[in-house]
Amino acid sequence: MDVSTFYALFSATCFTLVGLWWNVVQSHPDWMRVPAMRRIVGGIYLSFLLPALMGLFAQVGGTGTPGIWRAGFVVISVVGCLSTLRLLAQGSRDDSSASLVLPQLGAAAVYLLIAVVGLAPELADPLGLRPIQAEAILLSLLILLGHGLVWRFMVGSGRPAGAAG
Repeated sequence: MDVSTFYALFSATCFTLVGLWWNVVQSHPDWMRVPAMRRIVGGIYLSFLLPALMGLFAQVGGTGTPGIWRAGFVVISVVGCLSTLRLLAQGSRDDSSASLVLPQLGAAAVYLLIAVVGLAPELADPLGLRPIQAEAILLSLLILLGHGLVWRFMVGSGRPAGAAG
């Protein structure tokens, strides 16, 4: 598949996931009343929104002007990593999301790798990939982790103790 086609489909899919997630959230207004739940819901939202934005930067920058997508990926992945680490810290203080720790740590690590490849694209060379292809694999992994977060949350194991479903 052509990389530009991948990113067009990827970004559209991620924005669709954002919309689907907000439809789920709208049907559960009680989730927004509990601060710990609101943080988890927002973290899941970001797990689809931030990759969607990176997909847009990949489309705009493409292979012709890699500085655009690389800068976008670095900035957005730093925001994603810091946001995820902040959610982990807050969740550990109020013991609200113990079952989400592994997927969140994985997401923080993937965000970090995305930033590293954006800053040092030559790291993709030993893998036989163009940097934008390596980033596509990492973004796919990030969405997989986002789905894991949604699954754990929706089956109740990722909800704060005492929170309604």
